[in-house]
Amino acid sequence: MSQTTSTSRVAVVTGAAHGFGRAISVGLAERGVDLVLVDLVDASETASLVEEQGQRALKIQADVTNEGDIARVRKEIEVSFGRCDILINNAGAYPFKDFFELDYEFWRKIQTLNLDSQFLMTKAVVDLMMKNSWGRIVNISSNSIGLAFPGLTHYMASKMGVIGFTRGLASDLGPHGITVNAIGPTATPNGGTFQHGVDDEVAEAASQMQAIKRVGTAQDIVGTIQFLVSEDAEFLTGQTLMVDGGLVRL
Repeated sequence: MSQTTSTSRVAVVTGAAHGFGRAISVGLAERGVDLVLVDLVDASETASLVEEQGQRALKIQADVTNEGDIARVRKEIEVSFGRCDILINNAGAYPFKDFFELDYEFWRKIQTLNLDSQFLMTKAVVDLMMKNSWGRIVNISSNSIGLAFPGLTHYMASKMGVIGFTRGLASDLGPHGITVNAIGPTATPNGGTFQHGVDDEVAEAASQMQAIKRVGTAQDIVGTIQFLVSEDAEFLTGQTLMVDGGLVRL
């Protein structure tokens, strides 16, 4: 992709190859947004879907926990688009593991992927938002923070961290015209986040505790994302919205 300056809004979506990331990317393209698709694996299928909507798609294979990779992502964004208006921090993992089987290496792996990557990506692109005094950051947390499932201590700790990060960051970036919010999706099968979805049995069990008794899908969060990155949400920041069929009510 040659160097140019985009006139459309430009969104960066991490974990864009499938699941939530793919659904979000296509949903933003439907609203006239160009996409930077960041994933550890090839995001060609998502890119094709974005382009079918008439929007540009730049796919970058990168590890969002690696500072060198993130620096490369930042450089490619600047060369290809010259701007970044929206950041969706979606990349993450959802592995069940009993607390007594956890070791520090695995604990740190989950914190690094689910939380540290959001810090690193935000640091990499926030000045591009500040340049135009406008930006939207949406961090993917989880409704699990309001539940009590065993085997998710490491995961819940990381996703609670995302909420704290969101609240603090909203105060730091508000004066620069940038809003920061989080959403807490419900459990979805087939890799709603990175590459660790839940199986059908777990998703079905969760759905029966919801007010809306059906299994959630990646598509269910798209409308909320579209709203949060819109002009209509300019006075909404520092919040976490649970998009989970009414399972968790904060």
